[in-house]
Amino acid sequence: MRRPRPVHPSRRALLGGLLASAGTLAGCAPAASIPLVPARRWRLPAEWEPHERCVMVFPTAQNWAGCWEGRCDWLDLARAEWAAVANAVAAFEPVLLFANQGEGALARALVSADIEIVEVPLNDAWARDIGPLVQVDDLGGRRVAGVTFNSWGEKFSPYDDDAAFASRVADRYDLRYLTHDLVLEGGAISVDGEGTLLTTERCLLNTNRNPGMSKAEVEAALNDALGVTKVIWLEDGVLPDPITDGHVDGIAVFVAPGVVMMHTYDDPSDPNYAICASARERLLAATDAAGRAIEIIELPLGPNVTHINFYLPNGGVVVPLEGDAAVDDVALGILRDAFPDREVVGITGTVMAEGGGGVHCITMQVPLG
Repeated sequence: MRRPRPVHPSRRALLGGLLASAGTLAGCAPAASIPLVPARRWRLPAEWEPHERCVMVFPTAQNWAGCWEGRCDWLDLARAEWAAVANAVAAFEPVLLFANQGEGALARALVSADIEIVEVPLNDAWARDIGPLVQVDDLGGRRVAGVTFNSWGEKFSPYDDDAAFASRVADRYDLRYLTHDLVLEGGAISVDGEGTLLTTERCLLNTNRNPGMSKAEVEAALNDALGVTKVIWLEDGVLPDPITDGHVDGIAVFVAPGVVMMHTYDDPSDPNYAICASARERLLAATDAAGRAIEIIELPLGPNVTHINFYLPNGGVVVPLEGDAAVDDVALGILRDAFPDREVVGITGTVMAEGGGGVHCITMQVPLG
């Protein structure tokens, strides 16, 4: 992985020498009065801000080949569903699809001709968790916050190519890549683009991610890596979730500054009832980085697919569907009300759900600079 390019010591010494001697030069003001250029403010944009493109990853055999639940065609099913999402997103913004080495032709047969395909070494296909977290600054610059990926707490192996994926994308775009020790997946966070980050304690405080780090230390690391100033902690994500340990993008996400859409559940006998109630309570008690109270939009949790795991391409909302019209229509209506200026498109999400994710989990935006 590329590391930050340090300022050469001789340049620091030269600058210091010039400032120190400025006050002794005839006709020059004292050094203290020389204006200094303010530090560039880097931030992680909200997902609804304009994108340059969307990054996706074509499913590989490593974690999709094999038989379970009486089926042996999961790899083909996953590739078809991923391709359907790529084609839906490509109707709104450019898509860059990465395929494992030697599998570009397989991907090309399933996706639109407008989609660019690049072959790189890969392990799995969850672009949200391994893709680049691209920050922007006030001057239109971009860089990648190179957090550490450890395969959701060392759950799958090998994962070295997935851990290197974000830096490879950064290389392709000639983006500066800053390496951070913080273990973090993209699906573990949701941001408002204005300094507020939403996450869960079960994930980011898990000993399989950042052992030995306190909540305060994780918050400081998030601020250092991503440029946020306020972290809102939910207790957990929805169940079952044997892989991500409570990713927030399965229970609650920012949909506008000060506005969070969250799942609700109406069966008190199910663990998700208490989990969603706790999330609601914490959100209502919280304020964002600007001091605003959090407005909540409720979205009922379906039996199989988390509709809240949607992606926001330019001008659109691509959302995973159950295939049950009675359930899906309620979710689609809530999303249309929440995003009146966007076209809401539903895509079958049952295979993604079988793998533990949804549309948001397999997409990663690259914001405009």
